[in-house]
Amino acid sequence: MFVELGHFTLILAFAIACVQAFVPVVGAARGWRGWMAMAEPAATLQLFCIAWSFTALIYAFVTSDFSLRIVTENSHTLKPMLYKVTGVWGNHEGSMLLWCLILALYGAFVAWFGGGLPPRLRARVLAVQGAVGAASLAFLIFTSNPFLRLATPPFNGHDLNPLLQDPGLAFHPPFLYLGYVGLSVSFSFAIAALIEGRVDAAWGRWVRPWTLTAWIFLTIGIALGSWWAYYELGWGGFWFWDPVENASFMPWLLSAALLHSAIVVEKREALKAWTILLAILAFGFSLIGAFIVRSGVITSVHAFANDPERGVYLLAMTAVFMGGALTLFAARAEALQAKGMFQPVSREGGLIANNVFLAVACFVVFIGTIWPLVTELADGRKVSVGAPFFEAAFTPIMTALAVLLPIGAVLPWKRARLDRAMRVLMPALILALALGALVFAVETEKSALAPVGAVLGAWIVFGAAADLWSRGGRGPIAARARRLARLPRADWGKSLGHTGFGVTIFGIAALTAWTVEDIRVARIGESWDVAGYRVTLVDVGQTEGPNYYSTIAEVDVSDHGRPSLRLLPEKRIYPVAGMPTTEAAIDNGLTRDLYVVIGDPQEGGGWAVRTFIKPYASWIWAGAAIMAMGGLLSLSDRRFRVAAGARKAQRAGVPAE
Repeated sequence: MFVELGHFTLILAFAIACVQAFVPVVGAARGWRGWMAMAEPAATLQLFCIAWSFTALIYAFVTSDFSLRIVTENSHTLKPMLYKVTGVWGNHEGSMLLWCLILALYGAFVAWFGGGLPPRLRARVLAVQGAVGAASLAFLIFTSNPFLRLATPPFNGHDLNPLLQDPGLAFHPPFLYLGYVGLSVSFSFAIAALIEGRVDAAWGRWVRPWTLTAWIFLTIGIALGSWWAYYELGWGGFWFWDPVENASFMPWLLSAALLHSAIVVEKREALKAWTILLAILAFGFSLIGAFIVRSGVITSVHAFANDPERGVYLLAMTAVFMGGALTLFAARAEALQAKGMFQPVSREGGLIANNVFLAVACFVVFIGTIWPLVTELADGRKVSVGAPFFEAAFTPIMTALAVLLPIGAVLPWKRARLDRAMRVLMPALILALALGALVFAVETEKSALAPVGAVLGAWIVFGAAADLWSRGGRGPIAARARRLARLPRADWGKSLGHTGFGVTIFGIAALTAWTVEDIRVARIGESWDVAGYRVTLVDVGQTEGPNYYSTIAEVDVSDHGRPSLRLLPEKRIYPVAGMPTTEAAIDNGLTRDLYVVIGDPQEGGGWAVRTFIKPYASWIWAGAAIMAMGGLLSLSDRRFRVAAGARKAQRAGVPAE
């Protein structure tokens, strides 16, 4: 009964979403306050219904209700409780229900915390959220219903994909969806502004916290997925340019551009049309990502579904929302004229260049992702676009962005002089070049990648520090420190976010350039040297987990006579799913990771063993964490509270509508 009630509330949520999509927008057009007021309770009730439905599905997984097809296909009685719960979204149907839940959650937040928004704008924003929710719920109910029953339930299930039975990937999808779906609020604000024909500084202030929230969650979700790929798949890499990876990376790039562009709208009332377009494209690429993951048109190791019929619906949904939004954008283009004037060399000019680089980077990733599909549709040829293309096309763009970032951050608004900006940044430039020279001097193979990465990373980090220090003004150090302590949190958050970006760039460059890999067949008791470390295969045994069998190796690693470190790499077999997984053993360190993988037994005796020495690997995810913390610090700034601009306008006597 509880599960059936979850199915009923899902259908009820669809009906409420339809009402939310229609009634408030008509009320806003007619000026009917009662109809506009319908948006808030509808958003709240929709969230309640979907939350009940999601709870019912969790209950079915936890209690192993194999009369539900989704539970049979994605669970097993022996599966640990954590993965019974996370199995709810470890499949297509459950993940779409999570998508709808988060979408309703964002809509409810706008309703709850958007009291300072003008009533017409709030009604239209919630109406667009309702329309997106109605389309998503229709897709879920009519093509991907998670509550379908089996006529003859089995005694046990088929188990969850073993690759998903991992803490990193268990929490990776929710964070990604909080980012993906969060961009729907920016999209709704853009459409509402286009309907009203008005984009001003207050609008830029309203849209920024929602965009920043989505960007933070995307950063965390992408970092979790990259970390999982690093330690779980056993190949030693952190990014494979897989289509599903790219599906989340493209909205991240566009949301970063939107975040910076909205600053110009707020501060200078310029770049209005471009900012609206970015808001449309950012959510549009979230929908494109859903199509890539769920349609089966592009093969991926962790795609959710392989059903072209579902892909057609998602493609139609993307076409309707993107096509309608772009048509409205074209019709309202004249109303989006910029007011603020500025010189090319200015803070505005730097932010425009930032946007161009991020947008072009997204376009490059998009082309590389869909090119195999385009060539197959055009002439039947199957081609593969791999890491070499992305690295050759993407790296120069990111390099140019990294060079520009500290300069743009210190330029004043409206007009600036480069020589004055460089005087502020000269200490940072000298330190960055010195660090690059040091790296080049100690590097053995004289590869350009590591020193260039060190210079760029240090340039961004030291540039952020120089920018922050310059905001303290002149005078004694103590006085400067007091003024810095009084700076808005958004300024500190910006510097922290840029610092994280620099740290990640250095980590990627160092790991790519300096990784040492050793692959061999080793017998028990055999020792060998890898980059100054003594590695010994002590033993290989068998063990049994709750729902898997494991081959586990004992590997000792010593460094220049120091006490040895014991690592325990595994190779697991999940008998129900019939799939193996590789569990790398990693000793994480500040300056290097020791990474050992055990392979299959060999015919002539011995075991395949892969050993990696990965310098500064942890800096990649540390940088992502710093970026997310910078975003959170900025989000805590009181100026970023939703509708702060509206309250300010009302205090000044400006009408709210």
